[in-house]
Amino acid sequence: MYQVLAVALLLALLAWLARNLSTNLAARGIQSGWDFLAGPAGFDIGESLLAYQSSDPYWRAFAVGLLNTLRVALAAIVLATVLGAAVGVAGFSRNALLRGLCRAYVEAFRNVPLLVQLLVWYMLLVEWLPEAADAWRWQGLLLSKGGLALPFVAHDAQGWHWSVPRVEGFAVEGGLALSPEFLAVLLGLGLYTAAFIAEVVRAGLAAVPRGQIEAALSVGLSRAQALRRVQMPQALRVIVPPLTNQYLNLTKNSSLAVAVGYPELVSVANTALNQTGRAVEC
Repeated sequence: MYQVLAVALLLALLAWLARNLSTNLAARGIQSGWDFLAGPAGFDIGESLLAYQSSDPYWRAFAVGLLNTLRVALAAIVLATVLGAAVGVAGFSRNALLRGLCRAYVEAFRNVPLLVQLLVWYMLLVEWLPEAADAWRWQGLLLSKGGLALPFVAHDAQGWHWSVPRVEGFAVEGGLALSPEFLAVLLGLGLYTAAFIAEVVRAGLAAVPRGQIEAALSVGLSRAQALRRVQMPQALRVIVPPLTNQYLNLTKNSSLAVAVGYPELVSVANTALNQTGRAVEC
């Protein structure tokens, strides 16, 4: 009964707040409502996983922004997890130089603001890389100011086929193209969050009692086997909860991508807000 009563009071409070908001907006002549989502957006989006043009409705523009956010966030989560776990484990190495490099990485990337890191990566990509005609080539990959192009499975009138990027004139054709804006956000989010994940992994490994490791070594396991089969499974209980928080922080930090022109959800919402004035809805 107490739970039912609490939920009922919460719903009543939300209803009152919504009515109060609607009344005050109407009294000040401010438009509100979700009808604008069906109208034409009227603005272009630089890159999209969905077919999109400026005449499409606002809801489709928001869908494009959401997919762009998920696209870069998921890729950055993979990068941050792999790199962060490697740095966290290497922090326990017997090699003093390796331990020092891991500590330097953590302190450097964790204490430089993410916005600064995004701008640095973007400037490196668009200023220092060669033009598309002189793109750097490695194992079928092409890297230039236009971004990174890599082999990918494509589909056309002839069916599915393997598309390899190639330089044609002053542009790169074929393959899967990753824009410099996407790469800057990916590197910025991934390397920044990896520093925090490294500390999470380090703390989790340090939380395992020393006796567990000594017992593993005493029965003949190597240090690598002891880490993989004894220390890491127990450390995961400590690692997983804060690791989830880092994933959420990474996804929220993707809103800073607007600084380098990557069209994620917040960027699309800001553009829609400027055109419609629907601040609450956007």
